[in-house]
Amino acid sequence: MRRLVALSGWGVKGPACFLLEMAGRRVLLDLGEGPEAGRRPHLGGVPKVDAILVSHGHADHVGALDLASEVGDPPVYATAPVRALGDARLKAARDLPIGGSTVIAGLEIETGPAGHAPGAVWLRIGGPQGLLYTGDYSAESALFPCAPPPPASALVCDASYGDAEEPLDRQILDLVERARRRPLLLPAPPAGRALEMALAFQRAGVPVALCAVTRAVARTLAAHPAAAVPALRDWPAELLETTAELTADSRPAGAMIVAGAQAERGLSAELTQRFAASGEADIVFTGHVAEGSAAERLLASGQAVLRRWNVHPNRDGLRALVAAVRPSVMLPAFLPHARMGALQTLFPELRIVTDQPGFSCEFKLAEA
Repeated sequence: MRRLVALSGWGVKGPACFLLEMAGRRVLLDLGEGPEAGRRPHLGGVPKVDAILVSHGHADHVGALDLASEVGDPPVYATAPVRALGDARLKAARDLPIGGSTVIAGLEIETGPAGHAPGAVWLRIGGPQGLLYTGDYSAESALFPCAPPPPASALVCDASYGDAEEPLDRQILDLVERARRRPLLLPAPPAGRALEMALAFQRAGVPVALCAVTRAVARTLAAHPAAAVPALRDWPAELLETTAELTADSRPAGAMIVAGAQAERGLSAELTQRFAASGEADIVFTGHVAEGSAAERLLASGQAVLRRWNVHPNRDGLRALVAAVRPSVMLPAFLPHARMGALQTLFPELRIVTDQPGFSCEFKLAEA
């Protein structure tokens, strides 16, 4: 039997964890935690799996790798940039190519760059009659390479922004204009849109300051040139020479980019508290706002604003993704149930898994 079970990541903006059964093998696609605090996949009743394939290194895709012992402690596979930026579990992972073909647990695996983050990949398992899993995907990034995935019978795709229309270039123009009027504090994931933002502001002539954590990611990127588009493979090293280091005492100026997208701790918390009190800079959040987070509280009080920065495909991006893969069935991942109806209208010819109760589901893949 060939089937896909969404253990987590379906019907809610939650951690990624998908169980694929094919050719008598079982693999987990990601094993994440969050983005809401404490949200983890439930692995009770999951049989022993043969491998865990990691799409990229963000916590909502790898933060629960400590649960691997519950499914037989299988080998973990991740790309070189993901391993380099990860914790001890990821550093010990086996190699997954950024682009190419390999065999893992007896299954044919093809990968390609997925944009979104350093070393992020989509995965096709089982060839054209198999499954295409995008992980988190962004074709709009100017920094991280993205290749359109090949056709597959089934698609599990990043749909969290799939009902939105605004393109990234318009979002960038708005943020650049804001930064020209007043200094901005931008809490962001360091191994993700933080560096995309730095690139965009630099290109617009806006001064950029980066925290030490984000600068460390840039150093790692400089050592892994395949993680950036070919024209920018030398840029991470240049970035370290052309930006200021952001500290708790930095003078507010330009675009100040700090690790910690929810402003929960560390320098992100210090600086958001400082600027919320002083008004010396505008605080702008640009991604998912976790329930109960400091970011949510700052937005609710009017001390910060939310201005999305696309790191997932919008409506046009999702159309292009589906056109490339040409699936017969699609599971929209990371999209709350209440927003799924728009996708069926967008793709009337496609079977979209939207009608199962709860926050887990499964479907059978076509037999090869």
